[in-house]
Amino acid sequence: MNGLIAPNRLYSFFKARKGISFLRENDKIIRQFIFTIFFIGIGIWFIKHENSELKEVKNVLADAQSFWILFGIALAVFYIILQALMYFASFKAVQSKISFKQALILFLKRNFISVFLPAGGISSLAFFTKSIKKSGVKPIHIHFASLIYGFVGILSVIIVAIPALIYSLFQGTLGAGIWYAFAAVVGLSILVFFIYTSIINKGTIYRFVVKISPSSEIFIEDFRNNKINKNQFLQVVFYSLIIEFVGIAHLYVAMIALGFTPSLAAAAVGYIISVIFLIVSPFLRGLGAIEISMSFILIQFGFENVNAIAITFLYRFFEFWVPLLAGAALFLFSANNILMRIIPSFLLFILGLINIVSVLTPAISERLHALENFIPISAIKASNYFVITAGLFMLVNATFMLKGLRTAWWFAVFLTSISAIGHLTKAIDYEEAVIALIVLLTLIFTRKEYYIKSDSHFQSIGFKTVLISIIAVLVYSILGFYFLDKKHFNIDFNWFESIKYGLQNYFLIGSSDLVPLDRFARRFLLSIKICGFLSLGFLIFALIRPYTIKKKAVENDFIMADEIMKQYGNSALDYFKTYNDKVIFIAASKKAFLAYRVTDNFAVVLESPVAESENEIKKCILEFDDYCYENGLKSIYYRVSEESIVLFHSLNKKTLFIGQEGVVDLSTFSLEGGAKKSLRNAVSKVQEKGFIATIHTAPIKDGLLQKIKAVSDEWLADTGRSEIIFSQGRFDWEELKQQTIITVENTEEKIVAFLNVIPDYAKDEGTYDLIRKTTDAPNGIMDFILLELFKYLKSQGCTKVNLGLAAMSGLEEAETFPEKSMKFAYERIKFFSHYKGLRDFKEKFSPVWYNKYLVYSHDYDLVQVPIILNKVVKP
Repeated sequence: MNGLIAPNRLYSFFKARKGISFLRENDKIIRQFIFTIFFIGIGIWFIKHENSELKEVKNVLADAQSFWILFGIALAVFYIILQALMYFASFKAVQSKISFKQALILFLKRNFISVFLPAGGISSLAFFTKSIKKSGVKPIHIHFASLIYGFVGILSVIIVAIPALIYSLFQGTLGAGIWYAFAAVVGLSILVFFIYTSIINKGTIYRFVVKISPSSEIFIEDFRNNKINKNQFLQVVFYSLIIEFVGIAHLYVAMIALGFTPSLAAAAVGYIISVIFLIVSPFLRGLGAIEISMSFILIQFGFENVNAIAITFLYRFFEFWVPLLAGAALFLFSANNILMRIIPSFLLFILGLINIVSVLTPAISERLHALENFIPISAIKASNYFVITAGLFMLVNATFMLKGLRTAWWFAVFLTSISAIGHLTKAIDYEEAVIALIVLLTLIFTRKEYYIKSDSHFQSIGFKTVLISIIAVLVYSILGFYFLDKKHFNIDFNWFESIKYGLQNYFLIGSSDLVPLDRFARRFLLSIKICGFLSLGFLIFALIRPYTIKKKAVENDFIMADEIMKQYGNSALDYFKTYNDKVIFIAASKKAFLAYRVTDNFAVVLESPVAESENEIKKCILEFDDYCYENGLKSIYYRVSEESIVLFHSLNKKTLFIGQEGVVDLSTFSLEGGAKKSLRNAVSKVQEKGFIATIHTAPIKDGLLQKIKAVSDEWLADTGRSEIIFSQGRFDWEELKQQTIITVENTEEKIVAFLNVIPDYAKDEGTYDLIRKTTDAPNGIMDFILLELFKYLKSQGCTKVNLGLAAMSGLEEAETFPEKSMKFAYERIKFFSHYKGLRDFKEKFSPVWYNKYLVYSHDYDLVQVPIILNKVVKP
């Protein structure tokens, strides 16, 4: 019955991998990584080599004309619209239809993630298809339309590139390397076209693919039957060509905006070269490589180095950053998205780095002099201390924000506000202050994502620790300053000065008029600051440490849950909902309950609530959500049936397929036929060796329990497993004493296998929990004992037997990225063959399979789910 996936086995799997095998299996990824590092390395070299020019580029960009900047942004919006129209026409070309809004969202999302994916422009075409499928578009049409979109995107580049490059060839402005890149793109287009025609006409490629993978023939046939609407295809080409001209216009506008004499030829060639590098770039959408290549081309057309770089940067802002930021905004404003949790934390971490770098780098002298007319120098120095201290704490606090802690959010708001003010008062660094303001607005917008409470008891300890440390350090610093020899600071400290300097250094503000004259003095100040930093750091940790609710099981809750379950129970897992490892939540109506365990601020609920009606189930879930929110918990539901998915979706929850549950129909089950030959052989061999099955009804004698306990211990030791709970039971002496147990004994009356029959609340269904055997049990013993279970349950009037969950199996068509990862792991990675073997074992009994799901509320929860489930099953 154990259907839980054990995430902790992943570590041992990767540890056991051999180096050569790993390199061979990941050759493509490694090559892409090396290629990417090469591109980034070129970018870093370029920045260092052109460092002096880059400083001048900033001044050139600062003088850009506002009208043309706004015009370029408007062109970028038009570019985004054209991309959406291109998707829209691509779907119409394959006799499917999506709305313009769907096309726009599809482009923005795919464009955004393409930056972070290997071969992003191509690999991103496999993502964000779920909403389109829900609108009725077949998966084959989605992939076919995406293929047309990608192919035409390359085709239009070639159409525009040929005349532009021929013109530049006669002008002598291109090198051989650019032609190699162009030739690679042309070759890729020809290859794609050849593959397409070969598949359509059942040529060489078609026959080869079908030969090595016969199952792909069905997919290819679907592909072949999707005829392309030529008029719509030409419309896709038309939109794509306009997109290329918009790209050229962007580069042309960048020249005008910066006050240079524009060159249409330079704009055309520069754009074409950048797109070629974009197509062949393995990662980060050509970031770095495009800047270098375009700058080089513009220099060839007579632009000075600084001007060429400035034009390139402004062009990239129009063509790359505006659509990217639009995609990021779309993710940010999408409710319940993983980025709602990650982006604020990421921005806070970046702001922390900016704070530290800003303080450590020299200020702009003109601004500093202007500021000194309004603010004392001591206040300016204090601002620097506040900014760098806030930056250090931001780096730590960003990690806790990922956990959704409310106190961490408040700290982030506090630190960001300090940063915004501090940057202005330390050197009028309005650029950094604007970034801090953006981070602050992001935090305010996403405030509802941070609701997990912190541990009040630990907060109290933190406050006491800081209070004690302040007193201790003050005593240490006051006495230290007061009794220090004048030679260390050239100051004869009085009591007031000792207190002032002690507080200033404890809170890391520092003292501008306190100059240490020797090593002892410097170390004395450092010791005070270290004590201050450590105690304040501990305070922050204590304030943002997650609070884990420790609600104890209440006996009355279990009694009431039992009564509700006897009336409305309908699942094989209901028995485990009142197991002693659970906490019970009773709905206000007293007509529904759910069972859960808490670990790491997650309330993991077993299946759906048990209730009188669907309406009561819904009320129970909503009440539990409120309970979780008030207590800083996040709820996830494990092994939810497909029938309940619609209800959870109506409550804006998300689902992830986790496997299938097998149920055998006893009214039709038979050992006759060729498919059951292996079962018949197993039974015959076990019986020939003299093994017999015995049914033991409750109450079970202690002597028998001792014997099966020995079998259980041997099985655990032999398999290297430990007892797990939550969706199954463990060897519990008192529980087993009240249950029916089936044993298999040899001729010497030694028990070699057993299973226990547990209550099943599904109508006319029976099930079992533990099924264990000794090391010397004969092959086929598990088949034999299960068949004995079938006989027993049939004699008790049952018509069905629940075989439990076969984790990860049964996923025919993966839609989301987690599902695709699960399907790949189940089918291709040997480490997960255990789950495949479990499925094969249960498949021998010809069960009917029912889908089971994990229900969650936030995408970020999925990152933690494997660890959470691994913890929740431990006794």
